[in-house]
Amino acid sequence: MKTKFTYTGIRVKDLDASVAFYTKVLGMKDLGRSTVDATKGRSASLATEEGGFVLELNYYEKGSRFATDYVVGEGLDHLAFQVEDLDKALTEAKRAGHPVVLDMKTATNRWAYVEDPNGIWIELFA
Repeated sequence: MKTKFTYTGIRVKDLDASVAFYTKVLGMKDLGRSTVDATKGRSASLATEEGGFVLELNYYEKGSRFATDYVVGEGLDHLAFQVEDLDKALTEAKRAGHPVVLDMKTATNRWAYVEDPNGIWIELFA
């Protein structure tokens, strides 16, 4: 079977706050919103570049069978974004209310994590 991995969907607690984080802090483009009446859900699709990998943010209203207690990660470890200037990106994230939760360094690499509004760790690296 040949496949093409095209997007990842994550559940979020607040769709507007999550869209704001991913668009304003990480510079993703909002490709559009949709409503799925069958799940009492709303979603937003985001991408970093035209035709690129899509991140789908899914929000479920109270009363939806998918609106269960939110457990950070639920098997998702983290999402990673490459940036041009790591220090600048971390400063911008902190200014937006998302301080560094972990800063890692080896002899040749450095990467750091901030949390999105849902507590999901976001890896930033140059």
